[in-house]
Amino acid sequence: MTSASEIATLIGSAEEICIASGTKGAKPRLLVENCSPDLTVTAIRDAIAAAGGLFERGVPVRLAFDQAQRGAVAQVMTPEALVLKAHTISRPYMKKERRDGTIVEIDARLPRSLAVMYLDWRGEWRLPPLNGIASAPLLREHGEINSTEGYDATTGMWCENVPNIHLSVPLKPSRDDAAAALQYVRETFKTFCFADAETIETAPGGVVTVDISKPPGRDESAFLAALLTAICRPSLHLAPGVLFRAAPVSGAGAGKGLLARRICLIAFGREPHAVTAGANAEELEKRISAELMEGSPALFLDNLNNMAFKSDLLASVITERPARVRLLGKSQMVPLNASAFVILTGNGLTVSEDLARRFVTVEFDARTEDPELRPFSTDIRLEVTQRRTELLAAALTIWRWGRTAGGIEPGLPIGSFAQWGRWVRDPLLALGCQDPVTRIGEAKQRDGRRQVLADVFAIWWDKHQHHPVTVRQLHDEVRQALDPQGRGRQYLASQVEKLSGTRMAGFVLTRQAAVGKWGSATYALTKTDSAENHRDHRGHRDAQLPREFEVGADTAYAPYGPYASGANATLLDCNAEVSECAPNSDAVADRQSEPASSHGWSARL
Repeated sequence: MTSASEIATLIGSAEEICIASGTKGAKPRLLVENCSPDLTVTAIRDAIAAAGGLFERGVPVRLAFDQAQRGAVAQVMTPEALVLKAHTISRPYMKKERRDGTIVEIDARLPRSLAVMYLDWRGEWRLPPLNGIASAPLLREHGEINSTEGYDATTGMWCENVPNIHLSVPLKPSRDDAAAALQYVRETFKTFCFADAETIETAPGGVVTVDISKPPGRDESAFLAALLTAICRPSLHLAPGVLFRAAPVSGAGAGKGLLARRICLIAFGREPHAVTAGANAEELEKRISAELMEGSPALFLDNLNNMAFKSDLLASVITERPARVRLLGKSQMVPLNASAFVILTGNGLTVSEDLARRFVTVEFDARTEDPELRPFSTDIRLEVTQRRTELLAAALTIWRWGRTAGGIEPGLPIGSFAQWGRWVRDPLLALGCQDPVTRIGEAKQRDGRRQVLADVFAIWWDKHQHHPVTVRQLHDEVRQALDPQGRGRQYLASQVEKLSGTRMAGFVLTRQAAVGKWGSATYALTKTDSAENHRDHRGHRDAQLPREFEVGADTAYAPYGPYASGANATLLDCNAEVSECAPNSDAVADRQSEPASSHGWSARL
């Protein structure tokens, strides 16, 4: 019979048998040492980096499926979420000393304090960067289209639900292919009430449609640029946003939100969720920051009615990469590579100050007091949903033609968006669309602050001409324009000082420093050279269009392939001669080898 001492010896020397439950036994062990947090946090870092599933977006984030959006979003990791992640990929344990001096391993819960240390260990996470989530194919400079799903290390994008459209887009599209693709897109969206479009009157009780036998107007051209921008946005370093605007009151129901959602459905395979402005500017900035951190393909700010929209954060995000945003609930700024397609909609909406040059504007006018009562014979929602792949292929045909064809003339220069100009704007211009950049001056004129400043300069010139004056010598009408509330001389002096060097309405305000200890600075308004015609703060000059290309002229703004005739046909032939001056035999062979039924949009025409 075994004695009690022998039984104790056998128990002490026995090995623990682990019964597998799920994948518990397969998890790597993670030693938790409270007295050596540096070692433990390093072990957590290495385990998470090896397991994958987390990304860096200024802070560690994970991809979570959002049922409402039917796609992934980036969720910022909290200490609690990190504890759960650590237990999901590993089995934390601690070492404990028994009374007899032996060391045993026991399962343990990862302390929250160690999770906080990991999240604060910026620069040492060793996580792949996440620049955004894309459901459109990733594009390359020379016309390559990548439809692979998953993480793309080159762009830092997570790709999901990307349609395979390689057989639907010609390898080397011709001008006729691009023109047919543009015609297909225009045919699909011809029922939208673009403000300056030439229309066709239908039967009584029907809906007025765009006359697509004529070149696109400014607003339809801006829409086409918006669609191509959305599709290219995940692959573009920077791109302007899009502003859909209608008249106050009577603009409700004109189709702004509907068109924004259809564009996103084509580009991303899902509709965006609308975000409102909130009660004040601070709340708006918080909402924009939260939406951008999620990494969704689109940022959709809706119902910005009767306001001059201003957002320093959005201005920075559109033209800077990375931009710095503030984490909600923390006094911490983090760098963020935002790749979201930005959309603003509203009735009586304008963008103020420096946002004017950052948006492509589309005007809507239903030519009726009750746009929502217009009858439609087709369901544009269902139609675009069913034909998403064909519409996406048509847009990418235009894009690829612009990337592979030679001799495409660039449009007006636009600061920060040179790549966008080559990829999106220039191919559309070559096909007869109008340049959306020409509307930037119009957007600036709508800015109420600029209008007030123009009035101030006009009054100043009327009272003082080019003569230098001190603030004390300003005429009462100039004082009233600069300080309508009568806040006093110090306020007036500060306002004039801020305007020094400003160019507006054909004038520039210059400042001459004070002479001597008791002197006063003087200010003089000078007329600028009429030929200067600055377009924006970078000093680019507007190109002067010939009379025949001016808006409202009898002839088209630019040649448009399928419809050119007469004088326009001559211009078209000249452009075609440039683009076809070096025919590529490989392109002909590629076109002949492609199946005739591969281009769905072409067959439908």
